[in-house]
Amino acid sequence: MVGSRNSKLALIQANLIIKQLKEAGVQNSFQVKEIETKGDKNLQVSLAKLGGQGVFLAELEEQLVTKHIDLAVHSLKDIPTSIPKGLTLACIPIREDHRDAYVANNHVAFQDLPSGAAIGTSSLRRAAQLLAKRPDITTRWIRGPIDSRIEQLRAENFDAIILAVAGMKRLGIGEAMITEYLPEDHFIPAMGQGALAIECREDDEEVKALLASIHDEDTAKAVKTERLFLQAFDEGEQAPIGGYASVEDGVIHLKGMVISMDGQTVLRYETKGTNPGKIANEAANYLIDQGALSIIQATNTELAKDE
Repeated sequence: MVGSRNSKLALIQANLIIKQLKEAGVQNSFQVKEIETKGDKNLQVSLAKLGGQGVFLAELEEQLVTKHIDLAVHSLKDIPTSIPKGLTLACIPIREDHRDAYVANNHVAFQDLPSGAAIGTSSLRRAAQLLAKRPDITTRWIRGPIDSRIEQLRAENFDAIILAVAGMKRLGIGEAMITEYLPEDHFIPAMGQGALAIECREDDEEVKALLASIHDEDTAKAVKTERLFLQAFDEGEQAPIGGYASVEDGVIHLKGMVISMDGQTVLRYETKGTNPGKIANEAANYLIDQGALSIIQATNTELAKDE
């Protein structure tokens, strides 16, 4: 039994994993169980106020623990850096496109937006990155599935929205809708963006063996580096932090960023190596020395005011 959130994208992702398992020669039959999560129920509240990454997981993990499902398919960027005891992220398939997409009404280029233009995003990181480039624009909170956000772009006076390219591709939304692919040298994505993760019970050797057939070691090494980078920041899971790693010829390349909510302070660092923990800590420690923890604390204080 495969557990999935009941959104259109989540169900596509669950069925994509089943398709990959079948193509890898797995003979088992699969059934998808749709599960509504806290994050899906509360679309009128920002993700940061709901509690960040974990709001899409608790209900699926409960179903795993109670053995109502055997595996759960998640977007990796939604998974906190620590997961419940007895569960494991057993499989990371090949990653889809990690970038962010800028989608504008009438395809107006980002730099050509008029002063005061409104861009919709549910991400503090994306909002801060936008403001760093264009402090004269405004960012407005937007939630809901990707197709719903596109409808809101047309109907609710947004000039543009920011979406994950991976989600658009999986939904079959044409590239013609994307006005610009945002450059990753500044718009460093969320840790794990574009990657899926399959979670199961740690002691379920049968399921772990099946999932091994679609596990991609380079993707796993890259996202492990990103998650260790995030984990190195105390109470940083809701802050505007970006981290992206790729593996080329066995070498991990990591780009990290911590940015203030208003976009006025941008800290960046790039490094490479072969040990995920070592390069993640190198990047985090450099940014901490530059004042990253003060930015994170200021973000958490600001979020607490709005609760």
